[in-house]
Amino acid sequence: MPQRNDTAIWSGLFRISAESGQTLQAQIRQAIVAAILDRQIAASMPLPSCRILAEKLGVARGTVVLAFQQLVDQGFLVARERRGHFVNPEVLATPAKPHQKAPDQANEIDWKARRQIAASDMPPPAKHDNWIKSSYPFVYGQFDPALFPTAEWRECNRMALAVLEIRNWASDMVDRDDPLLIEQIQARLLPRRGIFANPDEIIVTLGAQNALYMLATLLMTKGSKVAMEDPGYPDARSIFRLAGADIQPVPVDHSGIVTSAIPNDSGFVFVTPSHHCPTMVPLSAERRQDLLARANRYNQIIIEDGYDSQLLDEAPQQALKSLDRSGRVVYVGSMSKTLAPGLRLGYIVASAGLISELRALRRFMLRHPPANNQRAVALFLSLGHHEALVRRLSSAFDERRKRLVHAISAFLPEWRSTDSAGGTSLWL
Repeated sequence: MPQRNDTAIWSGLFRISAESGQTLQAQIRQAIVAAILDRQIAASMPLPSCRILAEKLGVARGTVVLAFQQLVDQGFLVARERRGHFVNPEVLATPAKPHQKAPDQANEIDWKARRQIAASDMPPPAKHDNWIKSSYPFVYGQFDPALFPTAEWRECNRMALAVLEIRNWASDMVDRDDPLLIEQIQARLLPRRGIFANPDEIIVTLGAQNALYMLATLLMTKGSKVAMEDPGYPDARSIFRLAGADIQPVPVDHSGIVTSAIPNDSGFVFVTPSHHCPTMVPLSAERRQDLLARANRYNQIIIEDGYDSQLLDEAPQQALKSLDRSGRVVYVGSMSKTLAPGLRLGYIVASAGLISELRALRRFMLRHPPANNQRAVALFLSLGHHEALVRRLSSAFDERRKRLVHAISAFLPEWRSTDSAGGTSLWL
């Protein structure tokens, strides 16, 4: 925490002038209030003492004392015995309100006008920050703390922090990934989907969204045509649009994406065949074969998002990637649905040539995902903790899905819902 007598921290916040029409006390109060409303003073940071601030500003100590006392009376500051004055936490708890800009901020740069990528114009995330406090939050893609393997995850992190392990992951890996994690993805995660890949055909990402962003950055440009399920994954749509692509919506029915409706001139097809996002219907075997045949016929690249595919399924289907013989399918996987979305760990499986290009691109973006996290996840997989977790999650989600289907039929009889085995959500 900054020292209270470190006046350099406060030099930019308190600017007073004898030429101002306001009293010195009023100028001090105004500067402190502006800093509080701008969230420039943390609740844990004590303000300078009255003596130090008076010396810094070249004013009488009594002037600062009166200014502080009035701010305490107004509720902006709180005085704590033997510790000093702090920002009132209740003020920081309320949403920040726009206020009049100071004269020297009048010519502030309009960054929105200068941007080349309109990321802030894309649809915002729909999740509320405090969703976990709701009895029935109805959000997807979030973990249940009651099901999280806390002891096992701690064990793997302790192992990753052993001296010999630190030597393995602490050095700069440049564009490489943890070889143990690549090995575990190759041996434990992909075979469940019928995928058998070589180490040079796998790259680790910061979740599925990072994977999609890298693919869009590397392969797409302005005017690229991307066929997508409609309805479909909103963030994928936004990511492709940010790359300049034109989205071609394709309808979905009880058998998944209607492959006959995919435009022939699409350069890319984005699909969630395991469980369609958001209706949860799996892509039928006939549609899968047709999708692959069309990709070969019209020179299309298929981006397969393994959405909701890690959990055990009563009627499991192999991934499209497992049926691919031409290298046109790029598989995107993630551990967000099983381990934790906050871990931000995913992967891409594709031809070695594409993975090599993605590694070169990733090096300029973030070099590689944090190596300590990679090693902890690799240990988690190698010790069998993930497989045990998948079984526990699959059983719990199956029970919850059945209860939800029953509740909908009882309380919303006019609605019809999908009930896809192995899925984690219902579509009404």
